[in-house]
Amino acid sequence: MRKTYRFKLESPGRFKQQLFEWSRQFDQVVCLDSNTEDSKDAEFDCAFALGSLARLSAQAGSAFQALKDFREVHPDWMFGYLGYDLKNELENLSSNNTDVLGFPDLHFVVPQRLIILKGEICSFSYPEDLIDLIIPDLQGIRATVVDRPVENTNTEQSIRVRLRTTKDTYFERFDKIQHHLQRGDIYETNFCQEFYAMDATMDPWRIYDQLNAIAEAPFSTFVRFDDNYILSSSPERYLKRTGVRVISQPIKGTAKRGATPEEDLALKEALENNPKERSENIMITDLVRNDLSQLAVPGTVQVEALCELHSFKQVHQLISTVAAEVPENTNSVGLIEATFPMGSMTGAPKVAAMQIAEAQEDFKRGVYSGAIGYFDPKGDFDFNVVIRSILYNAQKGYLSFPVGGAITAAANAKDEYEECLLKAKAMREVLENNS
Repeated sequence: MRKTYRFKLESPGRFKQQLFEWSRQFDQVVCLDSNTEDSKDAEFDCAFALGSLARLSAQAGSAFQALKDFREVHPDWMFGYLGYDLKNELENLSSNNTDVLGFPDLHFVVPQRLIILKGEICSFSYPEDLIDLIIPDLQGIRATVVDRPVENTNTEQSIRVRLRTTKDTYFERFDKIQHHLQRGDIYETNFCQEFYAMDATMDPWRIYDQLNAIAEAPFSTFVRFDDNYILSSSPERYLKRTGVRVISQPIKGTAKRGATPEEDLALKEALENNPKERSENIMITDLVRNDLSQLAVPGTVQVEALCELHSFKQVHQLISTVAAEVPENTNSVGLIEATFPMGSMTGAPKVAAMQIAEAQEDFKRGVYSGAIGYFDPKGDFDFNVVIRSILYNAQKGYLSFPVGGAITAAANAKDEYEECLLKAKAMREVLENNS
């Protein structure tokens, strides 16, 4: 059982910075940040899960059953990720591409310390045997210095970012995917490529801080599980459950921001009226409807928003919202099983699209295209889509930030390749400017 104590904050933004810096002492860290105090459907502004009372790591095969069993034993708050390659236990699929990162396919922790920020209120939820640490922890957080100048200690080497797939190879693989599209094997697939660096040394907390300042995405996450780090500026929600209500918000359709208000408005209008981008979004929205209908109460699956334009600091996006009601006794992990991986990162039909993408990609996606989030004690949950994310294995010194895009019959290789570069821009700038 947890005890919860609440405190009113004079400066929530500064306290969040101090809390983030204070989290360096823990080897199990999950920070979920909506970057706004009035984010629609967000249960909190920011949550920090620190340390672990229990943890689960698993590989595809029986990972979902292991997660169900783990939740039975620990009906508590639980934070972690689901890797894309869990698809291999849900369908007759395999992943044999290059995997240098070597992250587990699934990792969750029951945190020792759970600290949640909502408006001016900060909640500390600790197990009963740790409640004596709440006041000392609060004092330690408030005493944490966050304005200290960054010292050049020469511990960080130059980070040289490379592309695993060359531009020429990308165009060749694109043509192969187009052959499948023209033949009618699939309607759409998500084709991804990997940017990476070897022998990379960096400060993940500092890099995440800068990436988050650039993007301010509504599903930003910082994860540390021992030597494995995920620094995500994701704008996309995969799936959220609140009681019997479930929503998914797939993103398809991307445009850059303009240099002037006039150019920005023109780019927004062009994206909203682009038949190719809208077609991509509608196809995936329909796929999400079908996924949710597997467990939904008949007649409750509704598209609440279709191709709705959202503007972020670096890009404009088209986002749809699909909602459904599920029976009250629906197993939360089972609900994820029925819809995973998310349609926006697969294509349609789902299995064929995943097979074709896997055959053309040069790397194993792993955590990328998966989901990061939490379960609460009631079984409610909220998970993002792992995109716009830096994955870092500190022990190996290997750093990866994949990007991808939807390929349809109406797509052309040049535009899709440039969209990938646009999506990689913020991550590349942060890494190369800090090396």
